[in-house]
Amino acid sequence: MSTVDLHTLTGAYALGALSGPEAGEFARHLAQCPACAQEVRELKETAARLALAVAEVPPAGLRERVMTALPEVRQLPPIQPATPVIPLTRRLRRRLPHLVAAACLVLAAVAGGLAVDARHQADQERARTARAEAQASVLNALMAAPDATFHTAALKGGGSATVVASKTIGRAAFVYHQLPELPGGKVYQLWYSRSGSMVPAGLVQTGRASGALLLTGGVGGADGVGVTTEPPGGSARPTSAPLGLLGV
Repeated sequence: MSTVDLHTLTGAYALGALSGPEAGEFARHLAQCPACAQEVRELKETAARLALAVAEVPPAGLRERVMTALPEVRQLPPIQPATPVIPLTRRLRRRLPHLVAAACLVLAAVAGGLAVDARHQADQERARTARAEAQASVLNALMAAPDATFHTAALKGGGSATVVASKTIGRAAFVYHQLPELPGGKVYQLWYSRSGSMVPAGLVQTGRASGALLLTGGVGGADGVGVTTEPPGGSARPTSAPLGLLGV
């Protein structure tokens, strides 16, 4: 493997994606190449921040709610203390099957509603997990891309951000840290800057001061990524001055 080839493997080495022989050869190269060694250290730090940023914690008590809602089938009836037997009147005996049937219908409706609610919550959790895994996969690919670029800047009003982009993959990610909470339900909105026009590229999730998200749409033709504050739900075009403009 040539020295030029080795210089392009910093991202893959930082993510542990090289095979044993390749990793050994690259490790020997690092001992003689300060530039690659510095780049690997920076990539590992950024990868750790990205992993923490996309990690999602399930809502508290979700497992307990789902397990409680699932129908239970007892193998044996619960042991009950002995109670005195009260003779049934003839009229009550005639009505008893109808009362039992009505009670069964009520119980079935309640149990069915709980089961549907549990399945709905489980489906939502699986969908959110799938989205997080897909996002993490693309972020890892961006990190390992030979042409990956990293542009970091402080934002006006507080916080900082990094744009990770790869024109080979055609995607970009926005990693943000310590963004101040906005008043009045406003949101942080991202924009691709293309030939002087600002194209919507996604909204930062509210309630999270730090995190990461993939920008909507491809990075092709963009010369930068802008950040503005917008009304709830975002805007079709910027309504405020940019808090920052980062390169791609």
